[in-house]
Amino acid sequence: MEPHVSLAAEKIFQIGPIPITNSILTTWIVTLILIFIARLATRRITAVPKGLQNIAEFAIETFQELVSSIAQEKTKVFLPIVATFFFFILLGNYLGLMPGIGSVGFFLPSEASVQEGHKIFVPLFRSINSDLNTTVALALVSLITTHYLAVKYLGIRGYLGKFFNINPIFLFVGLLEIIGEFTKVLSLSFRLFGNIFAGEVLLTTASTKLFAFIVPIPFYFLEILVGFVQALIFAMLTLVFMVILTEKSEH
Repeated sequence: MEPHVSLAAEKIFQIGPIPITNSILTTWIVTLILIFIARLATRRITAVPKGLQNIAEFAIETFQELVSSIAQEKTKVFLPIVATFFFFILLGNYLGLMPGIGSVGFFLPSEASVQEGHKIFVPLFRSINSDLNTTVALALVSLITTHYLAVKYLGIRGYLGKFFNINPIFLFVGLLEIIGEFTKVLSLSFRLFGNIFAGEVLLTTASTKLFAFIVPIPFYFLEILVGFVQALIFAMLTLVFMVILTEKSEH
């Protein structure tokens, strides 16, 4: 069998009309791990934090300082949203580097599964952000949440005033802004997907060559850095979009 990385996530089973892919299975695992850690860290809160509570508070406080430097008085509202994006994407990126992700699975039994004399191997788990469906979903949630907050802070009239104006020049600029809002989905989703998918292909290719246990090691360290940077970029871009769209227009 020649190891490969499929561009599309492979279907594992189906629930009614809904296909369940290997990336969805990994998404469920990531979600359960985050819920478990949050529950464990807040189960017995003490005035003097220790153990997992101490680690969780340090992570949240560090991230809060970063968010407050941009959002300022809106930090209390924006922090939970941005932090959720960051930790979800970060854990998803790092879980994709764990042994078994992409390497544990099964061969398709049918004759149609044979390509160029090789059976098709379907991994049971897949890095969530190497699936474009996941990154597009994250980008859509980011965009919808941003516009919801804009309506909340500005009201319907103030929100629409960002895009529509009786002045022809400002109306044209507003229409460009509307197009720009749609391009945010492409920017956020393809940036995250492209970097993580490329890293997965790189690690798979390096692992099939001579000294397969040695060659991939530097690339693993690189992917650890890339996974953190991409999670931070997605979260910070979401934060910046929120801050910009919730500010009152001053033509």
